[in-house]
Amino acid sequence: MNETALRLAYAGLHPERLLGLLAAHGEHGTLRRLRDGRVKASDRVRAAVGVPGPQRRHELQNAGYRFVSRADDGYPHGLAELPDAPRGLFVRGQLPSRPAVGIVGTRRCTSYGKRLAFEYGAAVAQAGWCVVSGLARGIDGAAHRGVVAAGGVGVAVLGNGLDISYPPEHADLESHLVRGGGAIISEYPPGTPPEGWRFPPRNRIISGLASAVIVVEAAVKGGALITANYALDHGRPVFAVPGDVRRSSSEGCNRLIRDGAHPVLDPDDLIEELSLVLGPPRGSREPLRETCDEGSLTSASQQMTIGT
Repeated sequence: MNETALRLAYAGLHPERLLGLLAAHGEHGTLRRLRDGRVKASDRVRAAVGVPGPQRRHELQNAGYRFVSRADDGYPHGLAELPDAPRGLFVRGQLPSRPAVGIVGTRRCTSYGKRLAFEYGAAVAQAGWCVVSGLARGIDGAAHRGVVAAGGVGVAVLGNGLDISYPPEHADLESHLVRGGGAIISEYPPGTPPEGWRFPPRNRIISGLASAVIVVEAAVKGGALITANYALDHGRPVFAVPGDVRRSSSEGCNRLIRDGAHPVLDPDDLIEELSLVLGPPRGSREPLRETCDEGSLTSASQQMTIGT
């Protein structure tokens, strides 16, 4: 483990600011300057980076987490290739080695969009691929509930510390994802609150982990379009679900399609398109009875044998 990267991660700085400091001073130089007060930082930041690496490792182990630095073998290869990739990730669970698909969308989704996200998440999981999303309310959460219902593998990328469930109603969903062989990850240390400015940068991690990104419903502004733009910058194919041209929650998707994103019409169409990128599916589609309702996992999905 890169202990310098671990100590710097506990600073909780904005990723762009940390990247600038690293470019100017390197890891050891940045750590010294933050610790000694030679760059502008709060007392909390100076105290955080002053804690020795072994103590931090012990704290993480006791909490059931671990830190994977960019130099470690366990760091995701696709993410490591990006110039703005985090120097390290805090992880709860296991980072899957199988191909991953990002499924994202608006928090203010329609019931139609939520159902599609659930079906897409389940279809991708049944195909044997991993689903990556942000675990936000709306489309993200519905996609990951589809993963759980299908007994698949999912990774949720948080904009806060691993010890904080946000939104709080997704705490059970987080546990199901981990028990199912997936992971909850963040570039921010435990104890980091879900502040608004921390969420846009996490979308580059979703794109970096994924081999393709699907936008189910999205307005012209918001995290889903940020993720799609990162995916385009990263050379990942972007798929979008067409929607009502008069509905604001479909405007972002319709514009993506206008500008060249691949339209997808249903789960079968999605799997067919993804097969051209990821190769043949490893599994087969099965009908599901579980609900995609926000904050709920039915008894049927809870009784599945994932993680047992």
